[in-house]
Amino acid sequence: MLFILFFAIVAVLVLWIVVSYNGLVRMRNQVQNGWRQIDVQLKRRHDLIPNLVNTVRGAMDFERDTLTAVMDARARALTASGPVDVAQKEQALSGALGRLLAVAENYPTLKANENVKMLQEELSTTENQVGFARQFYNDIVTRYNTAQQVFPTNMFAASLGFTPAELFEITSAGERDVPIVDLSRKA
Repeated sequence: MLFILFFAIVAVLVLWIVVSYNGLVRMRNQVQNGWRQIDVQLKRRHDLIPNLVNTVRGAMDFERDTLTAVMDARARALTASGPVDVAQKEQALSGALGRLLAVAENYPTLKANENVKMLQEELSTTENQVGFARQFYNDIVTRYNTAQQVFPTNMFAASLGFTPAELFEITSAGERDVPIVDLSRKA
């Protein structure tokens, strides 16, 4: 009788470890998938930027510094690796893009250009998709990290090769500032 009880306890313990391990593997794969989704959206963003720059280049010859800053930031963003590095380099790219779009607003011929409008809309949609992908990634990373840290899984997660994943975080205080929107009409 004692042998059966011992065997039942061992079987339940082994079953719990297998279920916990498989759950952590599933979450780790979701984290990797979440990161790949961000990567896909960033690739789309990086592919759209040269088209936008080439479209506005002719009308903005004397704004060459702005165009160069966008392309340089894009080149740096393409070399980023890991959530922290990607966040920093993509933030710089977002700033350069924002300056480009702000400058483009000052050119009536560009504002009326259908290609520029289409590319701006594509970039805006892509920015939204990047935001959603980051949110999904951070949600799944939080669940994955929590699953590793709660008792009793924390007793074996690290020994089985599970390590916490990095969150995609804002690294610049300026990025946290509330944007100023001025809808007043100035002559």
